[in-house]
Amino acid sequence: MNFQAIKSIYVFEMARTFRTLAQSIVSPVLSTSLYFIVFGTAIGSRIDQVEGVSYGAFIVPGLIMLTVLTQSISNASFGIYFPKFIGTIYELLSAPASFLEITAGYVLAAATKSFMIGLIILGTAFFFVDLQILHPFWMLTFLVLTCLSFSLFGFIIGIWAQNFEQLQLIPLLAVTPLVFLGGAFYSISMLPESWQTVTLFNPVVYLISGFRWSFFGVADVDLVWSLVAILGFTGLCIAVIGWIFKTGWRLRA
Repeated sequence: MNFQAIKSIYVFEMARTFRTLAQSIVSPVLSTSLYFIVFGTAIGSRIDQVEGVSYGAFIVPGLIMLTVLTQSISNASFGIYFPKFIGTIYELLSAPASFLEITAGYVLAAATKSFMIGLIILGTAFFFVDLQILHPFWMLTFLVLTCLSFSLFGFIIGIWAQNFEQLQLIPLLAVTPLVFLGGAFYSISMLPESWQTVTLFNPVVYLISGFRWSFFGVADVDLVWSLVAILGFTGLCIAVIGWIFKTGWRLRA
């Protein structure tokens, strides 16, 4: 394993983050704070409790997931797309580094940024609501796995995209709606029975449910299925990236 290659890519990507600190860190945190104000304070004052938890606290895991998912995809997709755009991807492909090492460098950097944002938002939440974390180990586990898996997914999108518009296409048209429909702001037990069945086909439900369980001990689906979903998605993304580097799809003109 060429750890120097991983370190070089990781350090370069993290340096880019701190050069654009307002865009990379401050902007998503401020946006999420607005959600706390609107949903947690304005709407939460009219809703007593959900699953025995105050509404303001109940939406915290969903809001963190919403930001972490979109930021993981955005950071990883832009990280690999930009070398394609300026043509330095060929230098990267000719370097003595395997696809695992290249992927690890970009994905670990994107996951680190998303993890940092997730923790900052979590800290911010304590200023708005009375929050408890019953299972801190599982909370961190779900957060890390989500950052890694969706950074891998973003890496795939960055390779697939052929222009800057396509970088935003899947996050805007697929991921964000899935999060909103995946129980970020409500429990799926509040839905009619037929819609509950339909919602279970939304993979994001399992992420939010497991993450929320780590806070309050309540979940819409069994914890085991949440872990199976996130680990299965991670394995699928790794397999797809391996195939991309093996075939050169969208990498070699």
